[in-house]
Amino acid sequence: MINPVLAEMAAYPFVRLEEERQRLLAAGVEVIDFGKGDPNEPTDPMIREALVDALPERAPYPLAQGLPELRDATAGWLERRFGVSIDPDTEIVPTYGSKEAIFSLAQVLDVGGQVVAFGEPAYPVYERGALFARAEVRTLPLRRESGFLPDLDELDDDVALIWVNYPHNPTGAVAPLEFYEELAEAAERHNFVIASDEAYTELWFDAPPPSALQAVDRSRVVAFHTLSKRSSMTGYRSGFVAGPPEIVAALKAYRPTVGTAPQEFVQRASVVAWNDERHVAETRARYRAKRDVLIPAIEAHGWEIVASDATMYLWVVGPDPNELLERGIIVSPGEMFGPSGEGYVRFALVPTLEECERAATIIGELT
Repeated sequence: MINPVLAEMAAYPFVRLEEERQRLLAAGVEVIDFGKGDPNEPTDPMIREALVDALPERAPYPLAQGLPELRDATAGWLERRFGVSIDPDTEIVPTYGSKEAIFSLAQVLDVGGQVVAFGEPAYPVYERGALFARAEVRTLPLRRESGFLPDLDELDDDVALIWVNYPHNPTGAVAPLEFYEELAEAAERHNFVIASDEAYTELWFDAPPPSALQAVDRSRVVAFHTLSKRSSMTGYRSGFVAGPPEIVAALKAYRPTVGTAPQEFVQRASVVAWNDERHVAETRARYRAKRDVLIPAIEAHGWEIVASDATMYLWVVGPDPNELLERGIIVSPGEMFGPSGEGYVRFALVPTLEECERAATIIGELT
């Protein structure tokens, strides 16, 4: 009776971390949770006020194509941030966050029996969407010596879709624009679609990372953006997809079937978020402060921070997750994200600054 893909699928990795958290809390342990990447930063007051102001007496079903004001705001942001000109009517569709849209893409494209490729370690939804679409999965190991970039020579005519994610979860690595140009050339040779998960482009600390949309040939590029990390709006579930008109049109046709579109009052709050950069800079500053507290403690203990140039994550060699767990510190073991993550742990900088300071003290006391 149950779809065999679902029946054979292991529990979503972060379910296990939540179970550990609940176990520790039940035992009276004071927990500092660096596991799940769910921001605890406050959503800016002006965004919350915009949401409240937009609450209607009656809220009808939202339309799949989204509000024109939101499409215009996202297109304007892409122009300001990346210097790319996107048609808001034909090349953008608002989404219910990015996770559901990421999962849905393989259902919309004709990938059944073909290869969906993605770098590994990875966010698990790329694989799950591919499996439900009856595609073959090909993982591309992301290794330190290659800057956590995939080997593009592994791509061939069997590939229908490749997922890339930079700045990268879980490693925090950043891809240069040259990588996207080479990837676009490979897509032209082998006729595959590039899906670029760009949830973390705004959590940078030295230089703003590029977008796959900046490639000279973006005719096969579908980019996924979200307010979850940029604006600390995970629970609002608001993002957008930008891509070629034929793929965006297919997404618009598919979405009413599954009923996923942001509520209009969320969309109106999202317009405010995409049109403002002050709160994003403040968010970056808060994450930088946490990094400045944790990095010295981690390095002083002899552990090594690798990549971690952007995102809200630190990718660290050396810690024993179980040893940290005994002290009330939850981290994500690297192998949760795939075999290439073995030997690493991921710290998600979601606890408060005070909790990060306490965690730094605990790390300093480890033998």
